[in-house]
Amino acid sequence: MTQIDSEDEEADYYEDEEENDDVPEWTDQLMTTVAAEVRRRRKERGMSAQELADACAAIGHPIPRNVIANMESGRRSVLPLVDVIVLAEALDTHPALLIYPLGHVRELQRLPLQYPTSPWDAMSWFVGESGEGQDAALVNAFHEYRRQEAVAFTAWNAMGNYRHDAEIATDPKMRAQAQRGEEQAIKRLETAAAHLQTTRSRLQRILGPSGNLPPGLEALTADIPDGKDSI
Repeated sequence: MTQIDSEDEEADYYEDEEENDDVPEWTDQLMTTVAAEVRRRRKERGMSAQELADACAAIGHPIPRNVIANMESGRRSVLPLVDVIVLAEALDTHPALLIYPLGHVRELQRLPLQYPTSPWDAMSWFVGESGEGQDAALVNAFHEYRRQEAVAFTAWNAMGNYRHDAEIATDPKMRAQAQRGEEQAIKRLETAAAHLQTTRSRLQRILGPSGNLPPGLEALTADIPDGKDSI
């Protein structure tokens, strides 16, 4: 066999592999998964296809009833990302949960030409929680910032409630109890503010000096006595 014959056979082999790969199968599976989850959540919320179409229109991206029906029945051959985003909003869920419906499928393909995997692992990859490098560090820092932000908001609300209770209390013991609660809430808010400042610095290092950071919490920390720990 000549070298040319060998190269021709190798080229034919790879052409056959391309023709028989599972890219269409993966695409169909992905669309089927999203369509099934849209239908499940729509039924769970007691919505008709028309009501879901109306909700999408109210958001600002109309998806006609017949398009939704065709998608759910498998007759629709395309599923734009913008539709997934708007359908998720209309169904009061996250777009990622339409693609990887945690708890409702046993396994799925994360990408074509890959063995099926757990939707939990696929979701971790999709939202950037797994992996290495700067992008993974950025996503993890973002999640940490949001967790700390939630702690800060909870402490701020508690501080305001205790302060109000202390102002309206007529019983000295109740007023003192509310004041102690406010002091504890202020400490939690100060701690959260310090953690947030650390995470903001981490985000700045990852993004560089020109990177856009999340909004600060000056409105919250301004209520701390002396206005300290603003971020």
